[in-house]
Amino acid sequence: MITKLEAGEAVLEAKARLGLTWAQLAETLDAPLAWVTSALLGQHPMPTPVAAKAARVLELDSEVEAALRAQPSRGALEEIVPTDPTIYRFYEVLQVYGPTIKELIHERFGDGIMSAINFKLDVGRREDPGGERVVVTLDGKFLKYQWG
Repeated sequence: MITKLEAGEAVLEAKARLGLTWAQLAETLDAPLAWVTSALLGQHPMPTPVAAKAARVLELDSEVEAALRAQPSRGALEEIVPTDPTIYRFYEVLQVYGPTIKELIHERFGDGIMSAINFKLDVGRREDPGGERVVVTLDGKFLKYQWG
């Protein structure tokens, strides 16, 4: 059996070979764009029918399909401090704004956290006189701490 990382690499190769976009794959699989992208890169298990359809569309074998269905060990960063510039900028954002985000969540919601399990993600684009803007929306359910 191949690993989810190896399956993700096979997906990237097939996607490039077939000239497909993540948006096209999400539409074909009838699932949210960010979830499909993340699942095909190995961060979520895919339900059997979705994995089968993904493997068929991407012309991948049954080993890749099985890996797409497997439960992942989540977390894609191999280094503690990421070196890829795009990923590093998110690390930097959390280093600078993480305490602010935490304080604002606590002030507005109380003692709890934002879920990364019950979660939605969107990446958008916005025109701006100073240059194009990347708009990243992190939409997580509030989970109140329960003591005792």
